[in-house]
Amino acid sequence: MADSDLTGTQKAAILLIALGPEKSATVFKHLKEEEIEELTLEIANTRSVSPKLKEDVLNEFYQVCLAQQYIAEGGIGYAKELLEKALGQEEAQNVITKLTASLQVRPFEFVRKTDPSQLLNFIQDEHPQTIAMILSYLTAAQAAMIIGSLPPEKQPDVAKRIAMMDRTSPDVIKEVERVLERKLSSLMNQDYTIVGGVDATVAILNTVDRATEKHIMESLELEEPELVDEIRKKMFVFEDILLLDDRAIQRVLRDVDNGDLGTALKSANEEVQNVIFKNMSKRLSAMIKEDMEFMGPVRMKDVEEAQQKIVAIIRKLEEAGEIVISRGGGDEIVV
Repeated sequence: MADSDLTGTQKAAILLIALGPEKSATVFKHLKEEEIEELTLEIANTRSVSPKLKEDVLNEFYQVCLAQQYIAEGGIGYAKELLEKALGQEEAQNVITKLTASLQVRPFEFVRKTDPSQLLNFIQDEHPQTIAMILSYLTAAQAAMIIGSLPPEKQPDVAKRIAMMDRTSPDVIKEVERVLERKLSSLMNQDYTIVGGVDATVAILNTVDRATEKHIMESLELEEPELVDEIRKKMFVFEDILLLDDRAIQRVLRDVDNGDLGTALKSANEEVQNVIFKNMSKRLSAMIKEDMEFMGPVRMKDVEEAQQKIVAIIRKLEEAGEIVISRGGGDEIVV
């Protein structure tokens, strides 16, 4: 297969394979969840890569990086001039064409990443025409939230201006962008310290003794049942199975479906896998390992659902007093 026949995802997968697991893991930290899932499946389905294909993909990646650096230094004209000296006129044009296609940035791109409620504070007192122009470049959901929060008397005027808007001078757009970005940057530069929240509550409840945790959760459930559900989802995650002793793990495994267990272990770390396999028979352990191999790539969503089923079993057994989760805070274990 020629380099030109590959999709962007296939090239990215080959690049990550060439970079190796450590560097690829660093790249993954900067990607969205769906991008990681798509790339992981592509990598898993890539059986072999010829040295020639790997070299072509690496060269293309290097050229694009070089072009981006030149554009940042002196613009597209400067980049084209330097690339022509390095790669020749035809190849330089190919690289610039690929890159400029991906560099097309719509006006107010930075605004689409801003929380609509924050944006509302900055634009609600602007002229209706300015508000209409900004909303025209937002997603429908963002624009709907903002227009719905405007004073009732201003809503139809802004909606009418959006509907009647045809073309706006690029200079006007740039000026409004510049002013709005400056206003928003003053907000973004403020130092906010995050304290409290659900994660903080979970950390505390995971540390107190069982009686205190139970009392707090039961009291909260009467007032804030939805909040309690959110806390419970984070109270015990699949990897916390390491907090169970061997006897408790063996009890849990009696109620777990083998298919769910194999799926759940696909993304589990080696320590979790070892402690689970250690607490089952060699025959069953071998069977589940074989099932995992034949399973092939699995969607992360399916893995998480299988893990959640096992976590639900663990919680149920703890509620029934059949197992004990090791916690701080002086839990008393009756032997």
